[in-house]
Amino acid sequence: MTEANPSSAPVAAAVVVTGLSGAGRTTALKILEDHGWETVDNLPQGLLPALLTAPTSTSAAAVPVPTPLAIGLDVRARGFDAAALVALVDGRHGTRARPMRMVFLDCDDETLIKRFTETRRTHPLAVDRPVADGIAVERRALAPLHARADLVIDTSEMSVVDLRHAVTERLCLDGTHRLRVQVVSFAYRAGLPRDADLVFDVRFLSNPHYDPVIGGFDGRDARVAAHIRGDPAFDGFLTRLIDYLAPLLPLFEAEGKSYLTVAVGCTGGRHRSVLVAETVAKWLMARGLPVTVRHRELAKAAVPAIADAPLAERAETAKE
Repeated sequence: MTEANPSSAPVAAAVVVTGLSGAGRTTALKILEDHGWETVDNLPQGLLPALLTAPTSTSAAAVPVPTPLAIGLDVRARGFDAAALVALVDGRHGTRARPMRMVFLDCDDETLIKRFTETRRTHPLAVDRPVADGIAVERRALAPLHARADLVIDTSEMSVVDLRHAVTERLCLDGTHRLRVQVVSFAYRAGLPRDADLVFDVRFLSNPHYDPVIGGFDGRDARVAAHIRGDPAFDGFLTRLIDYLAPLLPLFEAEGKSYLTVAVGCTGGRHRSVLVAETVAKWLMARGLPVTVRHRELAKAAVPAIADAPLAERAETAKE
């Protein structure tokens, strides 16, 4: 069998997957591996340059097929140096020689503490101290990587299924590089989505919650939708919202942004925000954009057992 010449093969991208312990880094690597990526975890940082210059995996076909590479690396890696890692990624970003991106798995402290407590695991940087101390130390050490990351995925409110969707869609595993949009409905009383880029408040619209006939249904129900659309302010607001988004989308794409999260909030996150999110998502889809819709509060009510479990423990039990 004749070996393919690596220099003549198509270039495969590489991504560094890093982030806080307990935020789902290992799960993200497994997801990438399931999609055909070559993955390496816990690599000593000093070996990273050599790995990036090694020939890519190829098929036996006449035309070599490059395999994208995902490298898991965090503060526990031998020789970890955040500044040096940032310099390496910057030096290869956008080049033909294994162009690199950085993905950072983030999570809020409260959820991380809950995950470590539930699994009875010890935080790697807090063997003899409270988990919160280890999280604080690790967050400071990883701050330069968080600031540099091309993509930050906040897993605070994610199930394994949610994380799988985020990884597969936002890393453009299908080879496309169009702007990908996630539209999220949420309840203000539960806090803003941490990954939101644009936030719209629709609490001014008529609230079906107080209607005894339809109040128990969500914004996807035709009767609830009719109630909200009947508000005199609805049509004008929707028109202005679309007029606001339309010129921004091509600007985001031209700037190289790969994903955008549009959040729509109301009081309970079940009626008005759900309808507006669905409506905006349909408009985006009509423009040919890859769109994902997530109704945060409805998802919480539907799958509490999965949503509350640590990411590292859900992979075997989560059902799509």
